[in-house]
Amino acid sequence: MSDWARENVSVLTAVASGVALALVFGAVGGVIPSSLLPRASDAVLAAIPHFNAAVSATAIATILLGWRAISRGNVTRHRNFMVTSFALFAAFLGAYLYRLIHVGTTEFPGPELVYSYVYLPFLAIHILLAIVCVPFVFHALFLAAARPYADLYQTRHSQVGFVGAVLWLISFTMGIGVYLLLYHIY
Repeated sequence: MSDWARENVSVLTAVASGVALALVFGAVGGVIPSSLLPRASDAVLAAIPHFNAAVSATAIATILLGWRAISRGNVTRHRNFMVTSFALFAAFLGAYLYRLIHVGTTEFPGPELVYSYVYLPFLAIHILLAIVCVPFVFHALFLAAARPYADLYQTRHSQVGFVGAVLWLISFTMGIGVYLLLYHIY
């Protein structure tokens, strides 16, 4: 990475986070017209939530394996697992946004009492953590990409990465909970 990037990780983090969150809020708010993207078959659109649940479970595993690798001093494995985790996150987000743009949100099929007191609070916490983790994840990735390994000890990579990984894990896990509530429990 360039010297400019190395000195401006916070700027890169802010821009990448802003773009990612703008895409999400644009899709949720209906600002991104579905005519911009070709429409997949109904079967593909119906399969996306199941695909995303599998991606989420895989991402949980890669984050935990990456955490284990760095705790054992294996930097290469840690890097590979965390880059894989980010790629899984990008795949999840792309599929989620694609379906959201074409289909919209999924209505909760369960009882009103469960919707109000279980599903909505659970969904709200999941969404909040998913939003909050984005800058932490980007910052940790940009720090790692901008500096050699030995220099990372002079940065906040491990602290920011720890917070990002914890938020990521909880968010992915809660996302699977939302999926189960929407598609399997009710």
